[in-house]
Amino acid sequence: MVLEKLLRFGKQLLRVKVVNSNSEDSRLSRCLSTFDLVALGVGSTLGAGVYVLAGAVARDNSGPAIVLSFLIAASASVLAGLCYAEFGARVPKTGSAYLYSYVTVGELWAFITGWNLILSYVIGTSSVARAWSATFDELVGKHIEEFCREYMSMNAPGILAEYPDMFAVLVIITLTGLLAFGVKESAMVNKVFTCINVLVLLFMVVSGLVKGTMKNWQLDPEEILHVNHTNTSSQNVTDILPSKESLGQGGFMPFGFTGVLSGAATCFYAFVGFDCIATTGEEVKNPQRAIPIGIVSSLLICFVAYFGVSAALTLMMPYYLLDSNSPLPVAFKYVGWGGAKYAVAVGSLCALSTSLLGAMFPIPRVLWAMADDGLLFKFLAEISPRTKTPLTATFASGAGAAIMAFLFDLKDLVDLMSIGTLLAYTLVAACVLVLRYQPEMHSPVYQIANSHDEADLSDGISVPSMGILPDVEERFSFQTVLFPNNPEPSTLSGFTVNICTFVIGMLILAFSILAVQGGLAPWNMVALSFIFMVCLVLVFIIWRQPESKTKLSFKVPLLPFIPVISIFVNVYLMMQLDRGTWVRFSIWMAIGLVIYFCYGIHHSSEAAASHLSLVTEINGFNLDHELEAMSIEKEAFLNNGIDVREENDGGL
Repeated sequence: MVLEKLLRFGKQLLRVKVVNSNSEDSRLSRCLSTFDLVALGVGSTLGAGVYVLAGAVARDNSGPAIVLSFLIAASASVLAGLCYAEFGARVPKTGSAYLYSYVTVGELWAFITGWNLILSYVIGTSSVARAWSATFDELVGKHIEEFCREYMSMNAPGILAEYPDMFAVLVIITLTGLLAFGVKESAMVNKVFTCINVLVLLFMVVSGLVKGTMKNWQLDPEEILHVNHTNTSSQNVTDILPSKESLGQGGFMPFGFTGVLSGAATCFYAFVGFDCIATTGEEVKNPQRAIPIGIVSSLLICFVAYFGVSAALTLMMPYYLLDSNSPLPVAFKYVGWGGAKYAVAVGSLCALSTSLLGAMFPIPRVLWAMADDGLLFKFLAEISPRTKTPLTATFASGAGAAIMAFLFDLKDLVDLMSIGTLLAYTLVAACVLVLRYQPEMHSPVYQIANSHDEADLSDGISVPSMGILPDVEERFSFQTVLFPNNPEPSTLSGFTVNICTFVIGMLILAFSILAVQGGLAPWNMVALSFIFMVCLVLVFIIWRQPESKTKLSFKVPLLPFIPVISIFVNVYLMMQLDRGTWVRFSIWMAIGLVIYFCYGIHHSSEAAASHLSLVTEINGFNLDHELEAMSIEKEAFLNNGIDVREENDGGL
């Protein structure tokens, strides 16, 4: 009895969402084009970090080799982007990683993903709003900060900010109104600001390459330390000789390849933001084509921008002289173009505006998707009949972000954004890996959206051959695992991939913890080598399984290697976060699980649907029995009539 209850409870936690394959069916307004998605992705990803990050990483980690750091970071981000792109082609619905987890690994994982996405986006919105306020205040002479410090100071160090940021709240309220007004209008504003930002960056790259010199990529530390610093431009920048540690080994890669990798880990977060495209599944025309193009194109544009700015910056000015807070104005002043600081200011505000819109745009969509599925409170699922936007969810998310920006400093909470984003990336990669090796027609789990032209491509639809030879299909052996005879996925091959993916995930987690905490101890090296070899064997087993032949507008290439590498990169970066961040994450998760187990699990739409289907099944079963009984009675009645007629004929 207890075992049955536990099994029933486990099934409730792992029940999956069945998605309607009709991509045209939507309660939201389908008005966004592919260009709108590219602009949304670029605006969200190419934020103010491009004006600050390059200087800090080049000075402290990579030197001129920061261009390689951005290349490595972009490559790692593209792995996650490709996985999102495939799911965008598969499931053209609103919900991003939350929905992708729901249709593949079940309800509990989906709730955890969605709950952490909400936190990531809210913190992102609040922190960017405060950065917008600080940047604008810097331009007007810090009058806002002085006023707030004098009349509105809050004395709660470690808990609240030094003063409430009224201007950040005003920015968030304005943006909330814009998002509530309509998605088309929001996309138009985003396109304008994104184009201005890209044009400013283009000006900086071109002017930097014109004024730069290759000598700054070939610096000799000994020559710098012993030269007589009488150059006037150098005196304008610094009167202090650089230390030998700050110069490193000189040349293109002054801090070695270790410095390049360290810089790449920081630069990885510069590419976070493209996933907001995946929340537009029900607001874009032809989502199965537009979402993959939007994700890949935006990542490519962002890489070119980061690469160009970092190259121009390190060519204009020696890496050890770069300013960590405002590298571009200082670099232009160094080459005699001090007036370029106004272009930098305009570009920074435009970049912050688009980044703010990109951070806030997905929150109402994820809230609406979760509420529509019954996992969060139903009132959040209301859609405005006029604007066709999730109005209640938009106002709720705006209020939450405004309160956080008003009261909190957010510096200690920014790392929580990383956990939510990296967890979403990890689950999406795992879901792609699982889903590509499952049988097509044998479980409602995989009755999800395919491309419009799949009906014409009949060769891509699997033949339900499992019913022909079920004993042969289901027989487990070393040969059937490594050398499967069936070219189509079967229950056995799908189960094998599920188990291997789960074990790989656990091994990658153990590998990352040991790599971060264990150091170079001999026992640790042996353990890491063993885990690596086991992972290779499991990846080989997955690679041997037959893939689904479903035709999609986009598929992740080089399976299973790209999703596995993406999982490793994301988990490894998560393990590098400090203990305080994990404590805050645990508190947020505890709040979410209380909501799920007290409300979501009982109001889930999938639970209601499964209950309805069970009732229908039982009623159908009873109806079949009644019809069968009626047919028996009818047959008996007819037989009796025939017997009576025969007796009468015999009597005559």
